[in-house]
Amino acid sequence: MPYTLRQMASPDPNEFNPLAGLAALVFPGAGHLVLGRTKRAVLVCVGVMGLFLFGLLIGGIDAIDHRNDKVWFYGQILVGVPTLAVDYVHQNHFKAADPNNPAVIRSGYPGEHRVVVDGRPVWQLLTPEQIDQGMGPPNVPGLGRINEIAMLSIVLAGMLNLIVFLDALMPTPEREPRKSGGAA
Repeated sequence: MPYTLRQMASPDPNEFNPLAGLAALVFPGAGHLVLGRTKRAVLVCVGVMGLFLFGLLIGGIDAIDHRNDKVWFYGQILVGVPTLAVDYVHQNHFKAADPNNPAVIRSGYPGEHRVVVDGRPVWQLLTPEQIDQGMGPPNVPGLGRINEIAMLSIVLAGMLNLIVFLDALMPTPEREPRKSGGAA
């Protein structure tokens, strides 16, 4: 039986709620906000976004890359819009075409900088004067274990948000607080 919009936005936080599930996929904690569970929404947002931001802090923007790290990206995308936003910025403002093979879009190497030629970003070798001025690529990809830990942290944030999505989509009834003071 199809749901009406009124049923989907039902204020009862104990029923199947597709709108809350969709909101949980868009941004961590938003599904519980739709359900009216503000405290849980804040805790979810802090937990998931904390792991996400920790990954970005230690690995940089290169920790999210749908072109070079597809398998990792599948787990990272479960965080929602924040992953898409960071990937968009990474692909469009930190990468450029390889000067020897313009079909290859990549991060910069040390000794290169990003220039726009005919409306398309391309990597170009730095001159000695530019090196003295401290120019270089806008980011250098993380290396080794640190980059792996960063990507893993963001994937863990995505997996945690998957659990949160399921909790928002099919919430369990809230428990009644225990009454104290009675004799056993």
